[in-house]
Amino acid sequence: MESPFKGDILKGKVALLTGGGSGIGYEISVQLGKHGASIAVMGRRKNVVDAAAAALRSQGIKAVGLVGDVRKQDDAVRVLESTVKEFGKLDILVNAAAGNFLVPAEDLSPNGFRTVIDIDSVGTFTMCREALKYLKKGGTGKDSSSGGVIINISATLHYTATWYQIHVSAAKAAVDSITRSLALEWGTDYDIRVNGIAPGPINDTTGANKLVPEGLSVETEPLFKLGEKWDIAMAALYLASDAGKYINGTTMVVDGGLWLSRPRHLSKEAVKQLSRAVEKRSRDAPVGIPKSKL
Repeated sequence: MESPFKGDILKGKVALLTGGGSGIGYEISVQLGKHGASIAVMGRRKNVVDAAAAALRSQGIKAVGLVGDVRKQDDAVRVLESTVKEFGKLDILVNAAAGNFLVPAEDLSPNGFRTVIDIDSVGTFTMCREALKYLKKGGTGKDSSSGGVIINISATLHYTATWYQIHVSAAKAAVDSITRSLALEWGTDYDIRVNGIAPGPINDTTGANKLVPEGLSVETEPLFKLGEKWDIAMAALYLASDAGKYINGTTMVVDGGLWLSRPRHLSKEAVKQLSRAVEKRSRDAPVGIPKSKL
Protein backbone atom coordinates (compact mmCIF):
# COMPACT_ATOMS: atom_id res chain seq x y z
CA MET A 1 0.00 0.00 0.00
CA GLU A 2 1.11 3.55 -0.70
CA SER A 3 2.13 5.60 2.33
CA PRO A 4 0.06 8.72 3.09
CA PHE A 5 3.20 10.41 4.45
CA LYS A 6 5.77 12.46 2.57
CA GLY A 7 8.83 10.42 1.63
CA ASP A 8 11.24 12.67 3.51
CA ILE A 9 9.25 13.04 6.73
CA LEU A 10 12.09 11.41 8.73
CA LYS A 11 14.96 12.74 6.65
CA GLY A 12 18.17 12.89 8.69
CA LYS A 13 16.78 10.82 11.57
CA VAL A 14 18.40 7.70 13.02
CA ALA A 15 16.30 4.85 14.42
CA LEU A 16 17.24 1.75 16.42
CA LEU A 17 14.73 -1.09 16.44
CA THR A 18 14.92 -4.05 18.78
CA GLY A 19 13.27 -7.07 17.19
CA GLY A 20 13.56 -5.15 13.94
CA GLY A 21 14.75 -8.09 11.88
CA SER A 22 11.42 -9.83 11.39
CA GLY A 23 7.65 -9.47 11.57
CA ILE A 24 6.16 -6.18 12.71
CA GLY A 25 9.57 -4.86 13.77
CA TYR A 26 10.99 -5.36 10.29
CA GLU A 27 8.07 -3.63 8.59
CA ILE A 28 8.52 -0.66 10.91
CA SER A 29 12.20 -0.67 9.96
CA VAL A 30 11.27 -0.62 6.27
CA GLN A 31 8.79 2.22 6.55
CA LEU A 32 10.94 4.42 8.79
CA GLY A 33 13.79 3.84 6.34
CA LYS A 34 11.69 4.54 3.26
CA HIS A 35 10.71 7.85 4.81
CA GLY A 36 14.27 9.02 5.31
CA ALA A 37 15.62 7.47 8.50
CA SER A 38 18.85 5.50 8.85
CA ILE A 39 18.12 2.16 10.50
CA ALA A 40 19.93 0.00 13.06
CA VAL A 41 18.33 -3.42 13.54
CA MET A 42 18.99 -5.25 16.82
CA GLY A 43 18.32 -8.94 17.44
CA ARG A 44 19.77 -12.06 19.01
CA ARG A 45 20.38 -14.01 15.77
CA LYS A 46 23.17 -12.72 13.55
CA ASN A 47 21.79 -14.31 10.40
CA VAL A 48 18.43 -12.60 10.92
CA VAL A 49 19.74 -9.09 11.58
CA ASP A 50 22.30 -9.37 8.78
CA ALA A 51 19.62 -10.49 6.32
CA ALA A 52 17.28 -7.72 7.45
CA ALA A 53 19.96 -5.05 7.09
CA ALA A 54 20.86 -6.34 3.64
CA ALA A 55 17.21 -6.29 2.57
CA LEU A 56 16.87 -2.72 3.82
CA ARG A 57 19.99 -1.62 1.95
CA SER A 58 18.66 -3.23 -1.22
CA GLN A 59 15.76 -0.78 -0.99
CA GLY A 60 18.07 2.21 -0.78
CA ILE A 61 17.92 2.50 3.02
CA LYS A 62 21.01 3.14 5.13
CA ALA A 63 20.99 0.19 7.52
CA VAL A 64 23.15 -1.91 9.81
CA GLY A 65 22.44 -5.14 11.70
CA LEU A 66 23.62 -5.40 15.31
CA VAL A 67 23.56 -8.57 17.39
CA GLY A 68 22.35 -8.15 20.96
CA ASP A 69 19.94 -9.41 23.62
CA VAL A 70 17.70 -6.78 25.24
CA ARG A 71 17.85 -8.74 28.50
CA LYS A 72 21.58 -8.00 28.81
CA GLN A 73 22.59 -4.51 29.84
CA ASP A 74 26.06 -4.86 28.30
CA ASP A 75 24.47 -5.74 24.94
CA ALA A 76 22.17 -2.74 25.15
CA VAL A 77 25.09 -0.41 25.84
CA ARG A 78 27.20 -1.90 23.04
CA VAL A 79 24.42 -1.80 20.42
CA LEU A 80 23.55 1.80 21.25
CA GLU A 81 27.19 2.83 21.07
CA SER A 82 27.55 1.04 17.73
CA THR A 83 24.45 2.77 16.37
CA VAL A 84 25.75 6.21 17.28
CA LYS A 85 29.22 5.35 15.98
CA GLU A 86 27.73 4.22 12.66
CA PHE A 87 25.26 7.05 12.10
CA GLY A 88 26.44 9.82 14.43
CA LYS A 89 23.36 10.02 16.66
CA LEU A 90 20.11 8.39 17.79
CA ASP A 91 16.68 10.02 17.38
CA ILE A 92 14.20 7.14 17.57
CA LEU A 93 14.11 3.97 19.67
CA VAL A 94 11.50 1.33 18.85
CA ASN A 95 11.21 -1.53 21.36
CA ALA A 96 9.66 -4.37 19.35
CA ALA A 97 11.50 -7.38 20.82
CA ALA A 98 9.01 -9.75 22.45
CA GLY A 99 8.37 -13.34 23.46
CA ASN A 100 5.10 -15.24 23.42
CA PHE A 101 3.51 -18.68 23.46
CA LEU A 102 0.16 -20.14 24.47
CA VAL A 103 0.07 -21.88 27.85
CA PRO A 104 -2.54 -22.48 30.58
CA ALA A 105 -1.57 -20.63 33.75
CA GLU A 106 -1.22 -23.83 35.78
CA ASP A 107 1.25 -25.23 33.25
CA LEU A 108 3.43 -22.11 33.08
CA SER A 109 6.65 -22.39 35.07
CA PRO A 110 8.01 -19.40 37.00
CA ASN A 111 10.99 -19.49 34.65
CA GLY A 112 8.72 -19.29 31.59
CA PHE A 113 6.84 -16.38 33.16
CA ARG A 114 10.11 -14.65 34.02
CA THR A 115 11.53 -15.10 30.52
CA VAL A 116 8.68 -13.17 28.90
CA ILE A 117 8.81 -10.48 31.59
CA ASP A 118 12.57 -10.16 31.04
CA ILE A 119 12.27 -9.75 27.26
CA ASP A 120 9.19 -7.54 27.07
CA SER A 121 9.30 -5.49 30.27
CA VAL A 122 12.85 -5.51 31.59
CA GLY A 123 14.25 -5.40 28.06
CA THR A 124 12.12 -2.38 27.19
CA PHE A 125 13.22 -0.53 30.32
CA THR A 126 16.87 -1.47 29.83
CA MET A 127 16.93 -0.18 26.26
CA CYS A 128 15.15 3.03 27.24
CA ARG A 129 17.48 3.63 30.16
CA GLU A 130 20.66 3.12 28.16
CA ALA A 131 19.35 5.20 25.25
CA LEU A 132 18.50 8.16 27.45
CA LYS A 133 21.89 9.85 27.25
CA TYR A 134 21.56 10.02 23.46
CA LEU A 135 17.86 10.78 23.15
CA LYS A 136 17.81 13.57 25.72
CA LYS A 137 20.41 15.58 23.82
CA GLY A 138 18.98 15.60 20.36
CA GLY A 139 20.45 12.22 19.51
CA THR A 140 24.10 13.30 19.45
CA GLY A 141 25.11 13.33 23.10
CA LYS A 142 25.44 17.10 22.92
CA ASP A 143 23.11 19.58 24.57
CA SER A 144 19.93 20.24 22.60
CA SER A 145 16.62 21.93 23.24
CA SER A 146 14.67 18.92 21.93
CA GLY A 147 14.83 15.23 22.65
CA GLY A 148 14.08 12.04 20.76
CA VAL A 149 11.23 9.58 20.47
CA ILE A 150 10.59 6.19 22.04
CA ILE A 151 7.92 3.79 20.76
CA ASN A 152 7.14 0.65 22.78
CA ILE A 153 5.25 -2.17 21.07
CA SER A 154 2.58 -3.45 23.45
CA ALA A 155 -0.69 -5.43 23.09
CA THR A 156 -4.34 -5.33 24.17
CA LEU A 157 -4.27 -8.69 25.99
CA HIS A 158 -4.36 -7.15 29.46
CA TYR A 159 -7.18 -4.68 28.84
CA THR A 160 -9.60 -7.35 29.99
CA ALA A 161 -8.13 -10.87 30.13
CA THR A 162 -6.93 -13.27 27.45
CA TRP A 163 -6.96 -17.06 27.59
CA TYR A 164 -3.54 -18.69 28.10
CA GLN A 165 -1.67 -15.38 28.03
CA ILE A 166 -1.09 -14.57 31.70
CA HIS A 167 2.65 -14.07 31.17
CA VAL A 168 2.38 -11.76 28.17
CA SER A 169 -0.57 -9.88 29.65
CA ALA A 170 1.50 -9.10 32.74
CA ALA A 171 4.52 -8.15 30.64
CA LYS A 172 2.59 -5.81 28.34
CA ALA A 173 0.78 -4.20 31.28
CA ALA A 174 4.23 -3.36 32.62
CA VAL A 175 5.30 -2.00 29.23
CA ASP A 176 2.29 0.33 29.17
CA SER A 177 3.16 1.52 32.67
CA ILE A 178 6.77 2.12 31.64
CA THR A 179 5.52 4.14 28.66
CA ARG A 180 3.40 6.42 30.85
CA SER A 181 6.02 6.85 33.55
CA LEU A 182 8.82 7.72 31.12
CA ALA A 183 6.51 10.03 29.18
CA LEU A 184 5.85 11.94 32.38
CA GLU A 185 9.43 12.08 33.65
CA TRP A 186 11.41 12.31 30.42
CA GLY A 187 8.83 14.36 28.57
CA THR A 188 9.04 16.95 31.32
CA ASP A 189 12.79 16.86 31.92
CA TYR A 190 14.20 16.13 28.47
CA ASP A 191 11.45 16.75 25.89
CA ILE A 192 11.47 13.04 24.96
CA ARG A 193 8.16 11.71 23.71
CA VAL A 194 7.37 8.15 24.82
CA ASN A 195 4.39 6.35 23.30
CA GLY A 196 3.25 2.81 22.59
CA ILE A 197 1.41 0.84 19.95
CA ALA A 198 -0.89 -2.06 20.81
CA PRO A 199 -1.39 -4.19 17.67
CA GLY A 200 -4.27 -6.55 17.16
CA PRO A 201 -3.83 -9.86 15.31
CA ILE A 202 -1.59 -9.11 12.36
CA ASN A 203 -1.50 -11.26 9.25
CA ASP A 204 1.65 -13.13 8.22
CA THR A 205 3.52 -12.78 11.52
CA THR A 206 5.03 -15.36 13.84
CA GLY A 207 2.63 -14.23 16.56
CA ALA A 208 -0.43 -14.77 14.39
CA ASN A 209 0.82 -18.18 13.27
CA LYS A 210 1.35 -19.24 16.87
CA LEU A 211 -1.71 -17.69 18.48
CA VAL A 212 -4.41 -17.80 15.79
CA PRO A 213 -4.92 -21.41 14.67
CA GLU A 214 -5.35 -21.99 10.94
CA GLY A 215 -8.98 -21.77 9.89
CA LEU A 216 -10.08 -19.82 12.97
CA SER A 217 -12.76 -17.29 12.08
CA VAL A 218 -12.11 -13.63 12.82
CA GLU A 219 -15.66 -12.55 12.01
CA THR A 220 -16.05 -11.16 15.52
CA GLU A 221 -13.66 -8.37 14.49
CA PRO A 222 -15.40 -5.19 13.31
CA LEU A 223 -13.21 -4.97 10.20
CA PHE A 224 -13.71 -8.72 9.54
CA LYS A 225 -10.05 -9.28 8.67
CA LEU A 226 -6.61 -9.50 10.18
CA GLY A 227 -4.51 -6.36 10.28
CA GLU A 228 -1.40 -5.89 8.18
CA LYS A 229 2.13 -5.15 9.33
CA TRP A 230 1.87 -1.98 7.25
CA ASP A 231 -0.90 -0.73 9.58
CA ILE A 232 1.40 -0.91 12.58
CA ALA A 233 4.29 0.64 10.67
CA MET A 234 2.13 3.61 9.66
CA ALA A 235 1.19 4.16 13.30
CA ALA A 236 4.88 4.07 14.24
CA LEU A 237 5.72 6.52 11.46
CA TYR A 238 3.03 8.88 12.70
CA LEU A 239 4.29 8.75 16.28
CA ALA A 240 7.95 9.06 15.26
CA SER A 241 7.38 12.09 13.03
CA ASP A 242 6.35 15.66 13.75
CA ALA A 243 2.81 14.62 12.86
CA GLY A 244 2.64 13.20 16.37
CA LYS A 245 4.60 15.96 18.11
CA TYR A 246 1.83 16.63 20.66
CA ILE A 247 1.29 12.99 21.59
CA ASN A 248 3.06 11.71 24.70
CA GLY A 249 2.30 8.89 27.14
CA THR A 250 -0.31 7.26 24.90
CA THR A 251 -0.54 3.65 23.77
CA MET A 252 -2.26 3.68 20.39
CA VAL A 253 -4.50 0.66 19.80
CA VAL A 254 -4.30 -0.55 16.18
CA ASP A 255 -6.63 -3.54 16.05
CA GLY A 256 -9.72 -2.49 14.10
CA GLY A 257 -11.67 -2.32 17.37
CA LEU A 258 -11.23 -6.02 18.13
CA TRP A 259 -10.60 -5.66 21.84
CA LEU A 260 -13.97 -3.91 22.17
CA SER A 261 -15.81 -6.82 20.54
CA ARG A 262 -18.07 -9.15 22.47
CA PRO A 263 -20.29 -12.01 21.25
CA ARG A 264 -23.87 -11.02 20.45
CA HIS A 265 -26.24 -12.72 22.87
CA LEU A 266 -29.22 -11.40 20.92
CA SER A 267 -29.57 -10.79 17.21
CA LYS A 268 -30.27 -7.27 16.01
CA GLU A 269 -33.79 -8.35 14.96
CA ALA A 270 -34.48 -9.79 18.42
CA VAL A 271 -33.43 -6.51 20.01
CA LYS A 272 -35.75 -4.58 17.67
CA GLN A 273 -38.66 -6.85 18.62
CA LEU A 274 -37.99 -6.33 22.31
CA SER A 275 -37.77 -2.59 21.80
CA ARG A 276 -41.11 -2.51 19.98
CA ALA A 277 -42.71 -4.51 22.81
CA VAL A 278 -41.38 -2.09 25.43
CA GLU A 279 -42.59 0.91 23.42
CA LYS A 280 -46.05 -0.64 23.05
CA ARG A 281 -46.33 -1.28 26.81
CA SER A 282 -45.25 2.30 27.43
CA ARG A 283 -47.91 3.70 25.08
CA ASP A 284 -50.63 1.48 26.58
CA ALA A 285 -49.77 2.26 30.21
CA PRO A 286 -52.68 3.65 32.31
CA VAL A 287 -52.44 7.36 33.12
CA GLY A 288 -50.85 8.01 36.48
CA ILE A 289 -48.72 4.87 36.61
CA PRO A 290 -45.03 5.79 36.35
CA LYS A 291 -43.35 4.09 33.41
CA SER A 292 -40.61 2.97 35.77
CA LYS A 293 -43.17 0.69 37.47
CA LEU A 294 -44.05 -1.13 34.24
